[in-house]
Amino acid sequence: MKKAEIVEFYARLAAANPHPETELAYGNVYQLLVAVVLSAQATDIGVNKATRALFQQVWTPQAMLALGEAGLKEHIKTIGLFNAKAKNVIALSQALIDAHGGDVPADRDALEQLPGVGRKTANVVMNVAFGAETFAVDTHLFRVCNRTGLARGKTPLAVELRLDKATPQPFRLHAHHWLILHGRYICKARTPECWRCPVADLCGFKVKTPAPAERPRAKKETRAKEVE
Repeated sequence: MKKAEIVEFYARLAAANPHPETELAYGNVYQLLVAVVLSAQATDIGVNKATRALFQQVWTPQAMLALGEAGLKEHIKTIGLFNAKAKNVIALSQALIDAHGGDVPADRDALEQLPGVGRKTANVVMNVAFGAETFAVDTHLFRVCNRTGLARGKTPLAVELRLDKATPQPFRLHAHHWLILHGRYICKARTPECWRCPVADLCGFKVKTPAPAERPRAKKETRAKEVE
């Protein structure tokens, strides 16, 4: 995309959703960190259901350690990879106490040193909790950037770096939320809903999905006519 097209691309997403936010439920920075760690290979809806009761009980790393790994598993057992995630959450809680006095550090490198915290998780926490202009590349954002041509890359890091370079002010702070939500609800993996996409004319995806009313009739109807 050219610079003017990128500005228009973001401007339209911003007009549709001026103040995008994470869909993960949390009450403080520590809970946000835990929720993002739990969200790997899981939906935000599923994480929110699992953490609803957990976060009423656990607000700090100290409280998480008091709950213990077994207790945590009971809360998150509906989430994929819950055994490994529970182990990491307990370990990162201990690490926060040992290295940061129980506080979540406002530093991406320090966050990435915590068990179970990768670059994407660190970027989310830095952006949502601390207002940093970071770009968390999940599967939705990776797909949208490659499909539209906004920031193509073969790896999440390559997409992140190109997106960082391509995204101008005043869109940098909310860019990753606009793109993630766009991928989650419109630019879907199997059937992108191009007919209602606000940036379809700017998108590099050649085969646009037509509106449901414009699609060919189902094969089942064709077979029925042949039988008649």
